[in-house]
Amino acid sequence: MDMEAVAEDFVRARLNAEALLDFPGTIPTTLNTAYAYQDRAIALWPDNVAGWKVGRIGPPWLERVGEDRLVGPIFRRGIRLAPPEAVIEFPVFKGGFAAIEAEYVFRLAADAEPDKTLWTPEEAAQLVSTVHVGIETAGSPLAAINELGPTVVVSDFGNNTGLLLGPAIADWRRRPLEALTCETFIENTPVGRGGAASLPGGPLAAVAFALGRCARRGLPMKSGYVISTGAATGIHDIRIGQSARVRFDGIGEILCRAVPAAKVTRT
Repeated sequence: MDMEAVAEDFVRARLNAEALLDFPGTIPTTLNTAYAYQDRAIALWPDNVAGWKVGRIGPPWLERVGEDRLVGPIFRRGIRLAPPEAVIEFPVFKGGFAAIEAEYVFRLAADAEPDKTLWTPEEAAQLVSTVHVGIETAGSPLAAINELGPTVVVSDFGNNTGLLLGPAIADWRRRPLEALTCETFIENTPVGRGGAASLPGGPLAAVAFALGRCARRGLPMKSGYVISTGAATGIHDIRIGQSARVRFDGIGEILCRAVPAAKVTRT
């Protein structure tokens, strides 16, 4: 009953563009329980999953939950193309949490084996068609979501509101990780620099994790899904009205602006 109520409250808050003052129930003590909350919320959300975001779990939470990454759904209508020089507006919950994260995004060329729950980065690479640069627009109606820990993050769609998808990286298989670098700016002020090599094990380790984690939940990856592999320059809080850009060296820039979230109509 608590799982149902938590999922309904998170989904209702997102649909109504309303903040939540507290976690709406008992905070899960394990990731498996948190994913059960997430599964129920996905079933209630009026859109289809089109990919997954991967986030890091660091100390002290890593020791408590036993995994160093987490996943959350990216919904079809939450993926927007980010053409050069266009400023893409993305929704922020007033009174909630919002951040942007520079990302390397992998698109799958084929369905994953449904019963394969352990993947190596090399195996994951064979399933990939293209790699794009992008921005994850992290967000939740719950302002304290990150402070409350990874089980809370997992419970609310992995703290995700969408993905801004930039251009593909040419010859990505031949490029060393050290060559894929980027920098994030908010209001033209630099707030973080990094790249693909900033992600532990590299972004393909994140793809391998997502493939295995989703398979263990009975949600194997599908052809065309995108996997956003983690914050390459850090997690950068942003407020309504602020603009941001990420410069991907040698590839291009993505420009965006935070705007108030609007109510979502069930269709």
